[in-house]
Amino acid sequence: MTAPPPPWRRTPSPRRRAAKQMLSQELIVKTALEILAAEGIDAVSMRRVAQQLETGPASLYAYVANKEELDELMLDAALSEVPCPEPDPQRWTEQVKEQVRQQIRAMMAYPGIAKVAWQTPIPVTPNSLRQGEIMLQLLRAGGLDLKQAVFAGDALSTYAKAFAYEASGWTFGDYDPEKMSERGRQMAEYMQSLPASAFPNLLRAGEFFTAETSQPRLEFALEAFVAGLAAMVKR
Repeated sequence: MTAPPPPWRRTPSPRRRAAKQMLSQELIVKTALEILAAEGIDAVSMRRVAQQLETGPASLYAYVANKEELDELMLDAALSEVPCPEPDPQRWTEQVKEQVRQQIRAMMAYPGIAKVAWQTPIPVTPNSLRQGEIMLQLLRAGGLDLKQAVFAGDALSTYAKAFAYEASGWTFGDYDPEKMSERGRQMAEYMQSLPASAFPNLLRAGEFFTAETSQPRLEFALEAFVAGLAAMVKR
């Protein structure tokens, strides 16, 4: 008969809780993103992340300075999914447009990330810097000088964040459908009450502002902007 192991070498029960993962900035951000995806941006706090990791909030501050830094790190994690293509002078216009599309998709991958991006004017996390640099490389591959590329990159970034912020609000239910429907009805009634002779174009513009025209509006803006840059280079 084989003797059982001594008590101090007892095999752990399968029901015993698994050892906690070693705390790290990467784990904190991963956990924050999981909470974000499941519960939304308002649910993410240092206390909530600590609770999920079964530790105290104070232990998180050795890796993340505050909630603002956590927000930026979540944005950075989202942007890590955006590729950085090799600039091609023959395809730079398409590359610039696709880069903006990819950035918008990344900011809309999680609820609230676009809001973080909009409220962080100059992010300096690794992937934010990486995206800024690749956009400048793509623009300069098209023939823009550094000043032109910086101004163009800034404008494209601002548009991308604004588009993602508005679109994610609809995607993740930040707007109350009933309230927005009522507001839309009131706006339509008000616009119809205005004299057509004074606003002949504006009164017909509403048909172009629908959920169905969201993507075409994005594509039009990108095409118009990049075409202008291309014309500038030719001059």
